[in-house]
Amino acid sequence: MTVLGPLGFTAPWLLLGLLALPVLWVILRAVPPAPIRRLFPGVVLLLGLKDDDQVTDRTPWWLLLLRMLAVAAVIIGLAGPILNPEDDAQAAGTGPLLVVMDASWSSASDWRAREAALDALLARAERETRPVAILRLTEPEAPQFQEAAVLRSRLGGLQPEPWEPGDAQTSRAMALLPEEDFDSYWMSDGLARDSREPLLNALMDHGQVTVFESPRNLTALLPPTFADGNVQITARRLHGGAEREISIAGHGLDPAGNPAVLVRAPLTFEDGATEGTLDLSLPAELRARITRFEIDGARNAGAVSLPDDSLRRREVALIAGNENREGLELLSPLYYLHKALEQDVDILDGALTDVLPANPDVIALADVATLSPAETDGVTEWLQSGGTLLRFAGPRLAASNLSRDREDPLMPVRLRAGGRSVGGAMSWGEPKTLAPFPAGSPFEGLQIPEDVSVTSQVMAQPDPTLADRVIAQLTDGTPLVTRKRVGAGQVVLFHVTANAEWSTLPLSGLFVQMLERLAISAMPATPEPADLAGTMWQPLRVLDGFGAVTDAGTLPGVAGETLLTDPLGPELRPGLYQGEERSLARNVVTAETVLQPATWPDTVPVEGLSRPQETPLAGWLLALAIALLLADVIASLALSGRLRGARPSSTAAAVLLALALGASSAPGTAQAQQSQRSSAEADAFAEAATGELTLAHVITGDTQVDDLAQAGLRGLSDTLFFRTSVEPSDPMAVNLETDELAFFPLLYWPIVPSQPTPSPAAYAKLNEYLRSGGMILFDTRDADVAGFGAASPEGRKLREIAAPLDIPPLEPVPQDHVLTRTFYLLQDFPGRYTSRDVWVEAAPPDAELIEGMPFRNLNDNVTPVVIGGNDWAAAWAVDPRGNPLVRIGSGFAGERQREIAYRFGVNLVMHVLTGNYKSDQVHVPALLDRLGQ
Repeated sequence: MTVLGPLGFTAPWLLLGLLALPVLWVILRAVPPAPIRRLFPGVVLLLGLKDDDQVTDRTPWWLLLLRMLAVAAVIIGLAGPILNPEDDAQAAGTGPLLVVMDASWSSASDWRAREAALDALLARAERETRPVAILRLTEPEAPQFQEAAVLRSRLGGLQPEPWEPGDAQTSRAMALLPEEDFDSYWMSDGLARDSREPLLNALMDHGQVTVFESPRNLTALLPPTFADGNVQITARRLHGGAEREISIAGHGLDPAGNPAVLVRAPLTFEDGATEGTLDLSLPAELRARITRFEIDGARNAGAVSLPDDSLRRREVALIAGNENREGLELLSPLYYLHKALEQDVDILDGALTDVLPANPDVIALADVATLSPAETDGVTEWLQSGGTLLRFAGPRLAASNLSRDREDPLMPVRLRAGGRSVGGAMSWGEPKTLAPFPAGSPFEGLQIPEDVSVTSQVMAQPDPTLADRVIAQLTDGTPLVTRKRVGAGQVVLFHVTANAEWSTLPLSGLFVQMLERLAISAMPATPEPADLAGTMWQPLRVLDGFGAVTDAGTLPGVAGETLLTDPLGPELRPGLYQGEERSLARNVVTAETVLQPATWPDTVPVEGLSRPQETPLAGWLLALAIALLLADVIASLALSGRLRGARPSSTAAAVLLALALGASSAPGTAQAQQSQRSSAEADAFAEAATGELTLAHVITGDTQVDDLAQAGLRGLSDTLFFRTSVEPSDPMAVNLETDELAFFPLLYWPIVPSQPTPSPAAYAKLNEYLRSGGMILFDTRDADVAGFGAASPEGRKLREIAAPLDIPPLEPVPQDHVLTRTFYLLQDFPGRYTSRDVWVEAAPPDAELIEGMPFRNLNDNVTPVVIGGNDWAAAWAVDPRGNPLVRIGSGFAGERQREIAYRFGVNLVMHVLTGNYKSDQVHVPALLDRLGQ
């Protein structure tokens, strides 16, 4: 290849044809011989006549220039010009080329740029007829050298993996290297690894090595932890540098079960720091809903962290049989339980029927003897699903008949009447101490303090199952703590009080340890690998290289002994794994992960991914030559007088038009605006609009507003898909001048002061659209719709646009309008703003409330227009991954406002599709009553 400045030529010898241009100019410019002049008397008869069609005696200079340019474009185009050709001497070669790709999660953030760089690399190899092979280190396979054109057609199948190439993969890659010599291009992910050096040395032994590496600063997210009552989020970046703020988003399911961003907060890297920390104080219910944390804008698996059960604090409901202690806090049945649990769990207070719907992990009943039938049924069902019922004895329980004649379903054993008192003034014997905990007990191994003693207790009735249910006892062999399984849950009874009346156990640290062993006061810690031996863990959700969470599908289970220790790879993907009693997350980045930039020897050239892209120009130049030759034909016909009726001025205009069309084919020129669609384009537009229900927005000419409208309708379409039976396709942009409107049930029209006024033909289409049942949602986006928003530039523009439209009288949406109940029951219609006044077609003057109807019969047909200024598209807008684009309000109030905005959009679409369906339904009670049913 010959390189001249920013241009390169694959066939430079064809440029010699340019030397023939002067010769061609002379030939075309040649003047024919002068005619012989002879006197002929008949010529007198022609004097005074004028010929309107004149033919020049030589080729005009501008036509010659046009032809020279056409011939030059053909010659240069055939020479294979390339803009920004690769001219690095070190990259030149003629032998086989091996492309080595890390293809790890850290490559995913700029994967599109890597694909473009790889495509340019293969294009150059194709010109140089070099065989090429690709070796991916995350899943190494024996490289097969083949034509570069074949590999270029398969680039779309290359994807990054959500793990790093480990020692095993690198060793396998070294073993698969061909024996012959070849050059290597290593597309590195930029992370340092001990296994790089041996592979690099092996590649250098075969030939020249060049490294492609991105200069971007990689950012990754560590697994969330819980400390001091807060969720702690830690992020790390590859390089230090200036202070930088990133946004952390917590994704999960909202109360309606729909995916949503539940929390978003900024995390700051200090100047020069490679690690930043964020503390989030989240309510227990919200924390339990979060399914993943991710860095906004980062598109790799390392920027996503999946929490497991270790993040979720247990919820414990504390209920006492008698709290009336006249202010003596230390005598309260729940005082010591509060002290033991408040640092590690979320405590729920309230009546038993109030806390059961919250589905707590543990319910503690302190000296509660009697439960109502409803409470008993609720607790039994809760136990069957995995709850833990923790009961403590006391005077009320000892005096009751609970679990006397037969074992109560909510008690682990039968009890003797009256209880037992030792060590008191009216009793025999000394206070009893605790015996060592038996083998198999959850308390096994705990050290028993010498000062722990028991003075009173309730006694268990002898029973064949008693020995199996005792998990702690006194030195005389009487049970102190008993337990039984109920479905997936358990019932545990402490035969002493929860306060210090009957024993000193609540005053000791042993009490807290016993609660921890019962998995009540402690969060589930990450188990040791040895603890998981012999278990199988089924993947629930896994991550791909770009950080997207997908269902695990039919992926096989993973042995417990390898789940925590084996490196991530094809057999152990990052994701959430479910065991018998809990879930565990394997994240790409862990607390032990250190992000360190890769270093390369001085002899290895390192190139970035941002170098100029190679652009072949041959096609553009040949297209330009064809356009110039077409202009030459038109000009030649005009000059020869064969375009009858054409004036010189019109001829020049035609030539200029042809030149303009030719110039528009060249790269870098602005795209011409088409006033009318071709037949094929119209058919394609119709097929796209009618294949499924499609929402559309009117093009305003403001790119930012149009893009936001497109994103808003995409978010509304997704909401309709997930919540209703309506399954819209991707929204479309509509040009009022060229596009058919009848395909769309709803048009969203954001008002921009600078947008052009539609033409009369467009207004005719709009009026026909409104009369035939279509609806237009006009949105001034100014939150001021008093008098249709006339107080703002957008409002004045709306008045100007709406004046020629056939719009009926309007009124603010009444409370009993069908739009308030087509799908959701609504009172307000917020978007980005919360202005109440939204205008619809006014009700008929005779609309009255009649018998059997809770609502007036308003607007039997769909209102043709809805006018407001709440900027609904901003509230609906989402990016392609479903994340909101525009912040609405702050905190939960803002997300609630966004939710109501989505509901308004659903109601609006359902109103368009069903009309007065909801109004008709209110006739049913009256009709049934009249029929005597």
